[in-house]
Amino acid sequence: MKALHLLLITFFFIASKSYSQVEVNVITHNSKERYITTTIGYPVQGTYAPIGLKQPVTVLNPDGTGFIQADDLSKQKINWGIECTEEGTPVFKEGFNSKSYTFWYRPVEGNEWFYSQFSIHFAKKKMFLMGERVKEYEDYNVQ
Repeated sequence: MKALHLLLITFFFIASKSYSQVEVNVITHNSKERYITTTIGYPVQGTYAPIGLKQPVTVLNPDGTGFIQADDLSKQKINWGIECTEEGTPVFKEGFNSKSYTFWYRPVEGNEWFYSQFSIHFAKKKMFLMGERVKEYEDYNVQ
């Protein structure tokens, strides 16, 4: 009986960890701690390119890695995230049919974090990264 009880408790802890809140990472910028996540309720991961062009691109992977391609088409591996609260709630400014977030990224070979704008435009079904790179998305949140 004790073994069954112990098994149920173990299963409960494993299940609660599996379904816990989004992963939040702590970064430091200008001696201030900030929190980032890759999960904001919209499909942030993907390939972003300037409108009408195939390159240069930025690729964001779901695990917080990716790369940024410069105008000369050289690639720089990055770690990335969207600013959030300590609990994992994304921080955003709401506009008319849009939301604007702070996008944080750090070159893998560096220690300094940089930030830029990430915005979602709901009527156009587009996401903009760094103001010029864009990707279309499907909104699965619509009821």
